[in-house]
Amino acid sequence: MSETPEAPRLAETFAEVEDALLSRWPETKLEPSLDRIRAFTELLGDPQTNYPVIHLTGTNGKTSTSRMIDALLRATDLRTGRFTSPHVERMTERISIDGEALTDEQFVAAFNDSAPYTHLVDANQEHPLSFFETVVTMAFAAFADAPVDVAIVEVGMGGSWDATNVADAAVAVVLPIAVDHASYLGDTPGEIAVEKAGIIKPGSFAVLAEQPPAAAEVLLARAAEVGATVAREGLDFGVISRVPALGGQVVSLQGLRGRYDEIFLPLYGAHQAQNAAVALAAVEAFAGDQPLDDELVRAAFAEVTSPGRLEIVRRGPTVLLDAAHNPHGAEATAAALDDSFTFSTLIGVIGVMADKDHEGLLAAFEPHLAHVVCTQNSTARALPAEELAVVAREIYGPDRVSVQPRLSEALDEAAALAEAGEAFGDPLGSGAVLVTGSVVTVGEARTLLARPVRGSSE
Repeated sequence: MSETPEAPRLAETFAEVEDALLSRWPETKLEPSLDRIRAFTELLGDPQTNYPVIHLTGTNGKTSTSRMIDALLRATDLRTGRFTSPHVERMTERISIDGEALTDEQFVAAFNDSAPYTHLVDANQEHPLSFFETVVTMAFAAFADAPVDVAIVEVGMGGSWDATNVADAAVAVVLPIAVDHASYLGDTPGEIAVEKAGIIKPGSFAVLAEQPPAAAEVLLARAAEVGATVAREGLDFGVISRVPALGGQVVSLQGLRGRYDEIFLPLYGAHQAQNAAVALAAVEAFAGDQPLDDELVRAAFAEVTSPGRLEIVRRGPTVLLDAAHNPHGAEATAAALDDSFTFSTLIGVIGVMADKDHEGLLAAFEPHLAHVVCTQNSTARALPAEELAVVAREIYGPDRVSVQPRLSEALDEAAALAEAGEAFGDPLGSGAVLVTGSVVTVGEARTLLARPVRGSSE
């Protein structure tokens, strides 16, 4: 008889939990199976079945839309759990209860509740539990313990084989599908939609953002196959109007149950207005047949934040952070820059992951950036700054590109260039800095910008 593997030691600090989780398979190493997480959640009593779930997939916009759904549901006095990924600065951000990320102590407790069972799964599966599978299960268990009235759950990648898909969605939300993670999901929106359609379950309500025709066809076929109710942006709900405003925009939205006018949304860009329409439709689908209270909707949207999504983190010069990491996201961000800002000189600080379409991302930003500082984040997946610069010089020309592998030095150079606007024909020097290319790059910049950057005034 084989000996039972020794149970892992319980953690005492957040650092120990972080180390234990990061020692597992990384999020980027995938083996398409739900066997491990099903075994894990079963050992914990299948916590994901204890509450209804609003499940979100799509290429871009998942986290912002999740945060909007969360705000609307909390405004109706429901207790919410929210799982999003990846995190911007700290791992604890991934699991929120009632709109607040778990504290370090709560995160340790969530880990310790599930840790005694990880070795049992590892011993009985061909591959060990991954980082992502472990954190997803921690979230499901934490939501059950709270307990929450509803969980808002963002997929990590894809849909059918994503670890979050052990939950059966009451409402399945599919945000716009574009090409990303092509090596795992496919080379066209239609191919990618096959995987993402897997979150639409029998009897669920599918809320579909506007999609490329091939993706829409796949999603509608899946909904028909499983008997899901469907609501489509542009047909059943959508943005009626939007006007840029100080600190965000004012939108009017057509929901599934009613129309909601003059809503202030403190986020920038047409894509965030569309995310708001999707979030509203998802909450209406979940809540029943009656319209939501106008003032409730207004108050909830006014409180929405989305860190690292065209987030202004500094003035003098203005520094914006945006987590665009693929051409589709970069195009939305670029449109929002034109729409909502009037910087005479905009300097880009760009650091990307090696497996992303950095050429497409650079091209999307080219008309908007006077100069780009190529850099890299601290992860092993980061594309070296000099390799990024080779492509950037082809698109921007050599005079508009510089290289600073250290992110702190890239921020310093960009801030100095933004303030020296006369070098770009702007005697007033009303320049700004956009940090983009990766959620990790943005998160590391956000941490660095908690302290002064040379060339910036306080």
